[in-house]
Amino acid sequence: MKILGIGNAIVDVICKVDDDFIEKNNLTKSTMKLFFNEKEFKSLLANLKIEKTVSGGSVANSIVGLSQLGNKVGFVGKVSDDEFGSEYEIGLKKENVEYFYFKKKEELPTGTCLILVTPDSERTMCTFLGTAGKINENDVSSNAIKNSELIFLEGYLWDEGEPKKAFDKAINNANKVAMSLSDLFCVDRHKPHFLNLVKNKLDITFANEQEITSLIEAKNFDEVINFSKQLNKLIIITRGEKGAVAINSNEVFESNVQKNLKIVDLTGAGDLFAAGFLHGYINKLSTKQCLEKGTEMSSKVIQQIGARLKI
Repeated sequence: MKILGIGNAIVDVICKVDDDFIEKNNLTKSTMKLFFNEKEFKSLLANLKIEKTVSGGSVANSIVGLSQLGNKVGFVGKVSDDEFGSEYEIGLKKENVEYFYFKKKEELPTGTCLILVTPDSERTMCTFLGTAGKINENDVSSNAIKNSELIFLEGYLWDEGEPKKAFDKAINNANKVAMSLSDLFCVDRHKPHFLNLVKNKLDITFANEQEITSLIEAKNFDEVINFSKQLNKLIIITRGEKGAVAINSNEVFESNVQKNLKIVDLTGAGDLFAAGFLHGYINKLSTKQCLEKGTEMSSKVIQQIGARLKI
């Protein structure tokens, strides 16, 4: 197998809202808020009209993108044996993703992410992790990891306790490890741990400019470049309208954004960028070509609703 993704198995529930809804519910636009109270989460969802549901989660979105590009891929993520859990499994299998998890009835329901899309196409996420956040080392197959050229992890999955043990088992058994820092919220919450991962454990790190700047407490982007050059690893940074940058030892590669796009929803932009880049990487394209493939994939997904490319 080319790539095995390990991440939160989350059913994405996409809804259109106005800016007032974001303010009224004390949400911060363009970020992700974790809900720990199931009732509170359900009451938020109760007032909304659902546009569509998708078998999501950040890494799962990337893995589906890789599958659509013709790569043999798999995914590990914890769901419960409930309606959303069954939908999740069916959704991945439809996309030719091998699902390495046997679901059973759990105390908590399958995880759900409410994706609120405002008129400016920004997305604000409200996530109730449910059983996804309870992943443990027994849920992760050592054989599946060893039989993959590369594993792809997400910062959303990392947490103290059982998830950390699952993470460590995955890294210790992997041939190569890539990870997305996922969200500024994750970086600020786990800064020392993420910094250790980036410096010592990961072969490839994906981050946006805000996340990497916060991680190393940089004053400007030059500091980010200098930090990345010293690592002797592959660091890929998306910069919004400024395009994307890949740093590999002393080499710095850049890719510009595509112009004149009809942007309707930024959901999945980073996930599909990672899919495009990793597709190039495992198929031995140059770093510049990998960046361009990532840019192409993210450009396609932001011109539609949701994080799945229609092909």
